[in-house]
Amino acid sequence: MNPRGSLFSYSRRSILLLTLSSALRTRSFAFLSTSSIQVHSGRSARPRSFLGGVGRAIWTRGGSLDSHSDLTMEPQQTIIGAGEKLSRMRKTMKEWGVDAYLVPSDDPHLSEYVPAAYMRRGFLTDFHGSAGTALVLTDSDGTRPAEKTEDIDMEAGKGAYLWTDSRYFNEAALRLDPKHWTLMKQGQPKVPTIIKFLSKFATEHYKSQGLPLKVGIDPYVHSASFAKELNEAFEKAARDIEVNHADGIAETAGTLNGDVAKSHVIGVIDTLEGKPNLVDSIWDGRPELPKNPFRVQPLKYAGMTVADKVEKIRSEMTEKKATLTVFGALDDVAYLFNVRCMGDVETCPVGIAYATVSHEEVTLYCDEEKVQPNEVSAHLKEAKVTVKPYDQIVSDIQSHISSNTRNKVWLDSTRSNYAVSRVIPDSSLIDSQNPITPMKACKNPSEMEGMRRAHIVDGAAMANFMAWLEHTLLVEERSVSEVEIDEVLTGYRAQQPGFYEVSFPTIAGVGSNGAIVHYRAAEGSELLKYLDKTQPILIDSGGQYEYGTTDVTRTWHFGESPSEEFKEMYTRVLKGNIGVDSMIFPENTPGFVLDVFARKSLWEAGKDYGHGTGHGVGAALNVHEGPHSISPRWANKEVLKKGMVTSNEPGFYDDGNFGIRIENLLEIVDVNSSNADATANDEEPPSKKQKTQGKKFLKFAKLTMIPIQKNLINLDLMTESELDWLDAYHDEVFRKVSPLLEEGSPAMNWLVKSCSKIERK
Repeated sequence: MNPRGSLFSYSRRSILLLTLSSALRTRSFAFLSTSSIQVHSGRSARPRSFLGGVGRAIWTRGGSLDSHSDLTMEPQQTIIGAGEKLSRMRKTMKEWGVDAYLVPSDDPHLSEYVPAAYMRRGFLTDFHGSAGTALVLTDSDGTRPAEKTEDIDMEAGKGAYLWTDSRYFNEAALRLDPKHWTLMKQGQPKVPTIIKFLSKFATEHYKSQGLPLKVGIDPYVHSASFAKELNEAFEKAARDIEVNHADGIAETAGTLNGDVAKSHVIGVIDTLEGKPNLVDSIWDGRPELPKNPFRVQPLKYAGMTVADKVEKIRSEMTEKKATLTVFGALDDVAYLFNVRCMGDVETCPVGIAYATVSHEEVTLYCDEEKVQPNEVSAHLKEAKVTVKPYDQIVSDIQSHISSNTRNKVWLDSTRSNYAVSRVIPDSSLIDSQNPITPMKACKNPSEMEGMRRAHIVDGAAMANFMAWLEHTLLVEERSVSEVEIDEVLTGYRAQQPGFYEVSFPTIAGVGSNGAIVHYRAAEGSELLKYLDKTQPILIDSGGQYEYGTTDVTRTWHFGESPSEEFKEMYTRVLKGNIGVDSMIFPENTPGFVLDVFARKSLWEAGKDYGHGTGHGVGAALNVHEGPHSISPRWANKEVLKKGMVTSNEPGFYDDGNFGIRIENLLEIVDVNSSNADATANDEEPPSKKQKTQGKKFLKFAKLTMIPIQKNLINLDLMTESELDWLDAYHDEVFRKVSPLLEEGSPAMNWLVKSCSKIERK
């Protein structure tokens, strides 16, 4: 398919069918008709059938398409009310002897997006956002929880609670049944963390019953660091009780159970050995675990061989005096072995597996189906990788430790589950950031070149899409649903060479839905809206290409007179984006230092936004990648380094009215970079050259190549240098994207108009 062609001549069905070409495991391209797709992969073309519901399809265990699932990854299930689920769960909790049970979002690899089989918190709560933890207490008084979080009866400590962050406050409030669930808004005043909540509840439980609180967990889906923090919180609370007991405050508890009172164990973690995950015991029709095969990531995109990566890891292991390093995060495993996978975790090109590196052996732990392709098995054999069963990881770690008392295991407890970490004695544990994390974060030249290419072809896809959307709204005068916008945009991305799937579920929010930060449109939803000329739309989307990963947000308005309030907020968000983009900063500056520049203009108007400003992005890997970020939260002190990729996405959200976000991806480069496109000015001012003497300074170079809507800008708020920035950006976008578009096509015409210089007063 010629990527320069327009799709205006195709029916909507043809556009949607095109999306399915990305589902093929072979690198291929599609010839379209309105009734079928023919796929060419170097052999004779052949028809291939697909199920309907494009834009809603996810891979099931066998790699087939499930047309009834959508990219929010909500697994199919029999409809059971919140009360019935909790009743079943509490019955089992009592049988198993636990007072509370935690249900996080995580899988055994602590992934942000998880396979359907691990969406236990989503099944239990009906909230399917990517972040959140549920807590169910065994006792329930059957009354409605308090309307306001600060009114929660901590003394009673009864109920079911969901913690989530500000990105999901609106969505969680809409999805939770308020008769049975209380929403705990993380970071808000008077809202305790899960650790503090359980600590206080354990104290009250111990005082009233003289028994420790038993908190049930599945050790495979909680991080080692969380378990450690919870145990430490229980110990601290016990010491506080001990002090109070000396003053006669806790005498009742002591008389109830003298032995426990003496030891002051007020709370314990119960991993319920020999029992399944408690949610699984009540989840009828739980999806099976996926076993999709790996594919080899070509060296021209990976940039380093497996052998080179292993050599670097072993060198750092020698410095740390480690004899074994354990990798549990799926993107770490994919990066290490230069493999990718489609279908295990929707929108993330990773496969379910663990890895270990010792000085003698490199081991991949996975199901045998994942390495069956000849190309994959040959690739791993050449790299001298041993493949072992997925479930053997824990016993192998134990064997390594027991074989020599001087052996040391390097493991990052924040990225490893409790089941893996707890078998390592403290005396044998090296708990620190693993060596893959910084390697993966700082892209090598091949990876960065792939990222640049991905953003250019993404710009071409967006130009085609925007031309179609404008034509539909302004010429055909037809309104368009959020779902159709999602589907058609994905169809245009699927035209681009090397496209596999979207990099996260597309957010297309019209009007008030734009204020729901991680909104997901769905057919039949009461929230579903149609875009016309009277409302704005926020579109946050991205693609997974063989050579790179994209993530971009734009806010559009196709009416003639958006409100002055909307234009002011749009302009202030844009000024924040430019403020970060334009920064020059010393090497090793923590990301939180730059966050203020994204918020400065909004703060001047007494406004703000609740999410972070920037996250790392993988190279043909996960769209959210650590360890760095740009955020007002000072806890992440990871410094910014050359070669890192970060998003830059300030926003503003007026609940019930509209949302605005402008997001570009940026690469971090040297101030004196020889790359012309990575340099803001052809000639560095002498003053800036002097500042870099004796100290290395960095700046950002733009990756995203998609225009910013100019007629929404309030020119009175913009400085001349900010307008110069906008013109320079649009000039760069046009130079890079226009060669991919056909001269005179609707997409080219849209790009020419959108990249023209802004009219100034």
